[in-house]
Amino acid sequence: MKFEKNIEDLYTSIKVIEEKLDTRIAPILKGEFVMLNAEGIKNIILNLSLVKYADSSGLSAILIANRICEEAGGVLVLCHLTEHVEKLIHISQLDSFLNIIPTEKEAIEAIYMAVLESQLTEDSTSENKTHEPSADS
Repeated sequence: MKFEKNIEDLYTSIKVIEEKLDTRIAPILKGEFVMLNAEGIKNIILNLSLVKYADSSGLSAILIANRICEEAGGVLVLCHLTEHVEKLIHISQLDSFLNIIPTEKEAIEAIYMAVLESQLTEDSTSENKTHEPSADS
């Protein structure tokens, strides 16, 4: 399987350089997602601009990536979906919980927003814990 991987500070982008995301390709892609997670990567942008066909195993790889990112406290963002892949995701009703963004530039912005939101939530939670009265009071 051919893909381009670009590792940045807050995310890693993967561009699949294949026309088919099927049973031949999906296991390799799943393995890459697991390896990225083991390296501490929790935000992934998956660029599918060259993928003209996907089957259920391709969708499974995407779902695994989404689960891995969520469990790590990050996000998976899909971008540049071709018409066929977008239609398959829609028919499978996966578009209701997958992050689908038109362009990679917008996907990067979505990652930065998600990281900022996560940091604000963490700050708010830790601030509330420090202001809660103790049981001894």
